[in-house]
Amino acid sequence: MAAATKVLNLQKNIVCQTGKHTASVIFLHGSGDTGEGVSSWIQDLMGNGMVFSHIRTVFPTAPPRPYTPMMGHKSTVWFDRHRISPDVPDHMESVDYMCEHLNRLIEEEVKSGIPRERILLGGFSMGGAMAMQVAYRHHPSVAGVAALSAFLNNDSVVYKAVREANGSLPELFLCQGGKDPLVVPEWVKQTHRTMDSLGVPCQFHFFPQMYHEMCAQELELLRTWILKKLPS
Repeated sequence: MAAATKVLNLQKNIVCQTGKHTASVIFLHGSGDTGEGVSSWIQDLMGNGMVFSHIRTVFPTAPPRPYTPMMGHKSTVWFDRHRISPDVPDHMESVDYMCEHLNRLIEEEVKSGIPRERILLGGFSMGGAMAMQVAYRHHPSVAGVAALSAFLNNDSVVYKAVREANGSLPELFLCQGGKDPLVVPEWVKQTHRTMDSLGVPCQFHFFPQMYHEMCAQELELLRTWILKKLPS
């Protein structure tokens, strides 16, 4: 008999809507960061540009766990990686563990009165990869998925889920910097090509001078896309 999964109460940084709450964005930080950290980063780049009249944005924080690319030292990461490369399998134990807890976070939004079709998932770097895992494997009815400077492994279980899906799938909004020293641009381009070939509606935006970071132009495009997917 499988042991029960320990229930985590994920810490969250919440940016409230200015009016009636009718939609939600859940945005996941990159490795070693926090919800508060990525929220502040976005605010530094855009001011109040990511504050909406009707959309609440939730920035959860991953619990610390041993991270193999850091020689097993603990870090706030959504899952473990065998190494930072697309030619390894997904680390399924850690991915599925966190999917379960992020599923609960989505259910909290649903219980508050927000339909899944009015929830959008996104993230930066590892957070974007985690958002793709959660959405395409567990919540294909969400409004959309944003993955900034993020990639899927070549044999990711996400691709298997997409191949086996019945019905339409949420649009994928991908962005990548041409000078990223951590996430090789070709890895993101391959993720885009594969998802597109499997029938996932995609947008891909490439910023030749951007490193492993977010930029204001990218976030302006993201804001426009969010409002298209989650109109008031």
